[in-house]
Amino acid sequence: MNRTELHDVITDLRSLGLSTGPDPRLPKGARPSADMLDRWARAAALAEPDARQAAIWAIRAAAHATGLVPASIQGLYVARGQGKWPGRTVPAMNLRGWTYQTSRAAFRAARKMGAGLLIFEQALAEAVYAAQPPVEFTAGVLAAGMREGHTGPIFLQADHDQINAKNYAADPGKEFQRLSDVIREQVAASFFNIDIDASTVVDLAPPTLVEQQRLNAELTAKFTRLVRSLQPADVTISVGAEIGEVGAHNTTPDELRAFMATYPKALADAGGGAGITKVSVNSGTYHGGKVLPDGSLAKVPVAFDTLRDISRVAREEFGLAGAVQHGASTLPMDFFGKFPESGTVEIHLALGFNNLIFDHPRLPQAIKDEIRTYCFTHHANERKPDQTEAQFIYTTRKKAWAGMKERFWNLPADIQEALMVSLEEMFRDMFVRMNVGQTAELVAQHAHAPVVPVPVPPALAKALAA
Repeated sequence: MNRTELHDVITDLRSLGLSTGPDPRLPKGARPSADMLDRWARAAALAEPDARQAAIWAIRAAAHATGLVPASIQGLYVARGQGKWPGRTVPAMNLRGWTYQTSRAAFRAARKMGAGLLIFEQALAEAVYAAQPPVEFTAGVLAAGMREGHTGPIFLQADHDQINAKNYAADPGKEFQRLSDVIREQVAASFFNIDIDASTVVDLAPPTLVEQQRLNAELTAKFTRLVRSLQPADVTISVGAEIGEVGAHNTTPDELRAFMATYPKALADAGGGAGITKVSVNSGTYHGGKVLPDGSLAKVPVAFDTLRDISRVAREEFGLAGAVQHGASTLPMDFFGKFPESGTVEIHLALGFNNLIFDHPRLPQAIKDEIRTYCFTHHANERKPDQTEAQFIYTTRKKAWAGMKERFWNLPADIQEALMVSLEEMFRDMFVRMNVGQTAELVAQHAHAPVVPVPVPPALAKALAA
């Protein structure tokens, strides 16, 4: 397939009425064709650097022009903390690879039920092992939204902006700077929802819960303040905190109280501003599920009472939106209806989509074999001594996206469509159970979505000026 070059993107932009001068913009209502969006999305993932950055800018500018605007979910979560929209749980979807096509499937499902209460998120580790920087993720989601006719606020979220406890112990300043740089890159990519994870530094040795959670709360406050200093004018980025890592002991309401005993004052001391709106907890699940030796998943008992109790305390005592559930996409589908019932405000979903794609009966066996080979070639040193081959492949193959990106883009159209149809069914089933249908009006009512202009990349600016 021919690669899109910088001059191709410029030709496209001019055909849409791109203004001239030092601050080029697309006119309101300018809508790229389906073919143009397909080419731009592919270029945003695969083209050479100058064309890639131009395609990413073109997608972001066109999204603004068509009314698909990256936004903060802050207003919605403040309203949830006030009890204004109970009985719904927001799906936060980690799309680790094949982002454009997977997002298209999600938007198709959303359009058919009027769902606007959706988050598209990327964890820091996913940006690395999928070779997909935040701005590329943004472009993939926005291009998909335009392709499927979605309009309104779109919530892009940074998941697990996590402190490395070992590195922090060795050099706190260096580790703080590392994560600060990450957050700057995410905000520049229009991630206006940021989840801070300093739960890694929780110390269970001190005798009181407040002392155990103190450093977590203090670091979360410092990063909250950093976010406030970086957020664009007229945008209040939604910030989440984390109390307990998934896979450890179940979080308790008293641990939330202990965290909040320190966090508000620490934030005020750091310079103030709006605080967190939600808190991620552990309720018995595992990221990616708990894998048995044969590669199948163990049944995981979700502690819905934990989610219910912490969500109640979060709202009634602190005005937060509620608890966030991680590691849920591999749960049985009939579990998803229980999250709205328990008051859970948000669920993070990831590996289930990855599994559907990699295990799909229409995916050629040759590609499945390449994924397996990639795992052993590039990640064999990560295999644990007690892992079976099936367990190793299951837990590692998500990292094959870095090497398989172009292979998936080059799949025959009928296979791509078959995968998207199956993904749409999965999204639809989840959205129905989480009760996010008919929420476009709710989102419009509570989400403030000002257009934040995106700087023109240097190569594109130079070419336009010439």
